[in-house]
Amino acid sequence: MSRLGHLVRWETAITVLLIVVFFGGAGFSPDFTGGGNLSFALLDLSEIALIALPMTLLVVCGQVDLSVASVLGLSSALTGMMWDNGMAIETIIPLVLVVGVVCGLVNGLLVTRLGLPSLAVTIGTMTLYRGLAYVTLGTGAISEFPFTYTDLATSTVPGTPIPYPIALFVLLAIATGVVLHATGIGRSLFAIGAQEDAAYFAGIRVKRIKLILFVVSGLVAGFAGIVYTLRYGSARADNGIGLELAVIAAVLLGGIDFEGGKGTLAGVIAAVLLVGLLRNLLMLNDVPTEVQSIVTGLLLIISVLTPRLIAVVREAQGRRRGARPATPAAAP
Repeated sequence: MSRLGHLVRWETAITVLLIVVFFGGAGFSPDFTGGGNLSFALLDLSEIALIALPMTLLVVCGQVDLSVASVLGLSSALTGMMWDNGMAIETIIPLVLVVGVVCGLVNGLLVTRLGLPSLAVTIGTMTLYRGLAYVTLGTGAISEFPFTYTDLATSTVPGTPIPYPIALFVLLAIATGVVLHATGIGRSLFAIGAQEDAAYFAGIRVKRIKLILFVVSGLVAGFAGIVYTLRYGSARADNGIGLELAVIAAVLLGGIDFEGGKGTLAGVIAAVLLVGLLRNLLMLNDVPTEVQSIVTGLLLIISVLTPRLIAVVREAQGRRRGARPATPAAAP
C-alpha cells in the first residue's frame, strides 16, 4: 500500500475511534454529550489544540519542541507579575508574546546554529523556562483579572457551543492546513523531514525554516499561556505542567511520523479531539489526575509503537513473498 493510502487508513481509524468514544461516553455519563459539557470539553483542550498546530509543522520537519508547556507557564507567570504591578492587559499581552518569540528563538538558534538535536535542546529549555517562571512569580498565584478578558476566554460564539479560543483555533488550523498541504513551504517541510541533506542540496533554506518554526512555536505557546491564565482567572508558575505530553500524544496519534516527512493535519485535529474527549470523560467519571496522566502516556506509546509494528509486519510479509520459489514453467 502507498504511503498516502496508509495515512488515509490511519486517519480513518482515529476518526472511527473518536466516534466510538463520543457515543460510548454517553453510556458512561449521561452529561457527556450535553451541549454544556461539550462546550466545556472543547474549552478545556484549547491550549493543546493551539500548540498542536506549530508542533505538527515541527514534527513533520523532523524536529520537536518539548518546552512549550514551560513557555506557557512562563507566560502565565509574567502575565500575573505585570498585572500585579499595575500594568494594563493591553500592554501585557504583546510583551508576553514577545517573550514567547524570544523563547522560541533561543530554541531555534541552539538547534540551527549550534547543530544540537531539538529533543535535547528543548528538554533543557523546558527546565530553564519553568525555572524562570518560578523566579518571576514564586509559588503563589495572581487572580482578579479584568472580567472583559476572562469572559472572552471562557464564553462561546453567540448562537453556538464553540468557545472563542476554539473558534480562533479553527481559523489557525485552516491557515496551517493550507500552508502544510497546498504551498511550497509545506512541501519543503515534508522534504526536510524525509531527507534533510537532500532538501538542502535541492536549495531549500533548511536552517531558516527550522528557526521560523521554533519561533512560531514559542509565539503560540506564549499566547496559549495568556489564554490559560485568563480562562482559569489565575496566573501561576506551574500552569500547564505536563501539557507538552498531551500535545505530542495528539500529534503522533494523528499520524505524524516522529522521524518527520509523513502525516496530515486532518489526522492531528481528529486526534486532538479524541484526546480532549477522553480527558473530559475521565474527569466526568472522577478519575484521578494521575490515572489521566497514565492514559496520556499510553496514548503516546501506542501512537509511536503502532506504526512501527505495522511497518515490521509489512516488511516480514514482503520478505516471505520474496522468498517463495518461482512456479516451474510447464514442460513443452
